Amino acid sequence: MRKTIFLILSLSVSLCAAAQKLTFNTGAIGKLQVAEAAVKSLYVDSVDEEKLVEDAIRGMLKELDPHSSYTTAKETKSFTEPLQGSFEGIGVQFNMAQDTLLVIQTVSDGPSEKAGILAGDRIVSVNDTAIAGVKMSREDIMSRLRGKKGTTVDLKIVRRGIADTLTFKVKRDKIPVTTVDAAYMITPRIGYVRLGSFGMTTYDEFIQCVDSLRQHGMKDLIIDLQENGGGFLQSAVQIANEFLDKDALIVYTEGRTTPRQDFCADGKGRLRDGKVAVLVNEYSASAAEILSGALQDQDRGVIVGRRSFGKGLVQRPIEFDDGSMIRLTVAHYYTPSGRCIQKPYEKGDAEDYGQDIEKRFRHGELYSADSIHFADSLKYQTLVEHRTVYGGGGIMPDCFVPLDTTQYTSYHRQLAARGLVINASLKYTDENRKALKAEYRDADDFEARFTVPASMLDNIFADADTMKVTPRDDAEREATIPMLSLQLKALIARDLWDMTAYFKILNTASRVVECALDVLEGRKE
Repeated sequence: MRKTIFLILSLSVSLCAAAQKLTFNTGAIGKLQVAEAAVKSLYVDSVDEEKLVEDAIRGMLKELDPHSSYTTAKETKSFTEPLQGSFEGIGVQFNMAQDTLLVIQTVSDGPSEKAGILAGDRIVSVNDTAIAGVKMSREDIMSRLRGKKGTTVDLKIVRRGIADTLTFKVKRDKIPVTTVDAAYMITPRIGYVRLGSFGMTTYDEFIQCVDSLRQHGMKDLIIDLQENGGGFLQSAVQIANEFLDKDALIVYTEGRTTPRQDFCADGKGRLRDGKVAVLVNEYSASAAEILSGALQDQDRGVIVGRRSFGKGLVQRPIEFDDGSMIRLTVAHYYTPSGRCIQKPYEKGDAEDYGQDIEKRFRHGELYSADSIHFADSLKYQTLVEHRTVYGGGGIMPDCFVPLDTTQYTSYHRQLAARGLVINASLKYTDENRKALKAEYRDADDFEARFTVPASMLDNIFADADTMKVTPRDDAEREATIPMLSLQLKALIARDLWDMTAYFKILNTASRVVECALDVLEGRKE
């Protein structure tokens, strides 16, 4: 009994001593160190120290702005890879069709093409691990296909028309990541370029597309930044530079401890002549807003669409040895007229911030420009023509185009949400790839002559019925057919050719693109 009491007393004394030792440090940093060490040393159960520290970092950042964040090494790699211009893998574009990886396209001159893999092939196993019919996530499949340059991966392939499973050994290599989704001549004198994001190679890609379009007679240009969530500041600045005269301000940044930094044009841009229209919507953010804001404030381009997202905070990456990273907000972006791009937010209230787009829906902003109200204090003047523009978050377009809820019926949206549209297009392309390629000489010929067969639509409607997805009435079903047919045609074209073919078809029904064409061709002021 005396021995037990002694052990208890000894333990109590050692804990008190440990606590006294831990509380010896002073100040905010010392308090944080003491808290972490106390939990590690004294907590009743074992703890994961690394997770403890990561949670503490996230907790700190959570109370700041909505864009300061912490990412693990894996998350950091996933986040930065699309912007770096390349990754290391086998070079296929794929989609999942009934729990099976279906190759849509192989990267030209990439590892898979060199090994003999074809569009339409189904990859069923990777290094003897089955990936077909096993409900494996897309991320897990990608992690198995990707790997260091020079390493090999064994793939088992099922190919239409061949009974046996084929085996390929593919040597991984650098695979380019492109950020230009589409580029083509939309009229004999107007070019169209869609940017999906602003990555490390975006400027070079953009210039290559522009040079090609100019050779085909381009005089004016539409830059489509709809759904472009941003990326590298420098890429947006480089593209804006192509349109502006020497010393024209493009954007500036400034923060509490970060001095103002101006980004100005060098006057060597090759696109200083000709008209420009920039397309934006509520999902255009960050670098997309820098480019559109610069061209608007310098009266160099017309902005068409709906008010952009409003992300105007500059993050500085702070890297840790293990590959994890803090992206800490250190400054604001400002357009040439002095407008702050960032929309208002309450520190620590990420939920309310995340509901902003939903609020725009509810308040009617996406349907009518009259629903958007700016205070007089938010008025600014463009720098050349002295037109009134507004701050307060995002870029308000010069030509507002409301969200059109009549094009896509509720029934159509339900079909798409259940995967019926994409699965039907994949199945049709897979079954008819050779015949379609033989019938149509190129994407333009396909666009001009192809009509979605009625049987394809009937199959979609029948599958929807089995899922109890039904239209309100026959009139809604009939109203769904035009846009559904156009979407299917675009998806088939994408799988047979590329994203340019996809957008070329979809853009024929885009009200935003139509408005931009009206502006550039002088039909609308």
